[in-house]
Order: sequence, then C-alpha cells, then structure tokens
Amino acid sequence: MSEIKWLPAALEDVERLYLFLFEKNPQAASRAATTILEGAKLLETSLYIGQPMNDETKRRELILSFGSGAYIIRYMVEEKSDTAVILRVWHSREQRD
Repeated sequence: MSEIKWLPAALEDVERLYLFLFEKNPQAASRAATTILEGAKLLETSLYIGQPMNDETKRRELILSFGSGAYIIRYMVEEKSDTAVILRVWHSREQRD
C-alpha cells in the first residue's frame, strides 16, 4: 500500500472548498469533503490512477465527479518512496490562473 502526503496548499484548498459550499449547503459541503478525501485514498492502492498531464513535470490529475462538475486532485508520484504527493485540489468550475 502506498502513502499519501498532502502539501499545505492542498489542505488549504480542501478547507476553502468546504467553507465555500458550507455557506450554501452544509450537507453538500460534507459530501464534497468526503468525495475529495475518499478519492485521495484511491491513490493508496493505485498511484497511477490519475491522468498524466501533457507536460514534462510528471504531475497527474485525478478527476472526481461531483454533481454537475468535478473535483480535481493534482499530484505527483515519488517512486522511490511509493508516495503520492497531493499538490492542489480545486473544483472544475473554478477560475484558475
């Protein structure tokens, strides 16, 4: 079984996403957080489940359906330590720079 390591920015993303939904619908916020956390746990058994990005960074994206959108977990695999490092998390409808 592989290890999952969350970068501080990714944890802040999950909190931000939760708080955004909580203001509108606390139950949806709870479901969203569960979707993200359970999706991340998939990486424990399938490090390469996410789609590789089309660049040279070796980053991958795991897309988790949620309602009419999706949450995206961006991560990298540290092959030497058999670890998924979660870099960022966002909703597919967010404006990103």
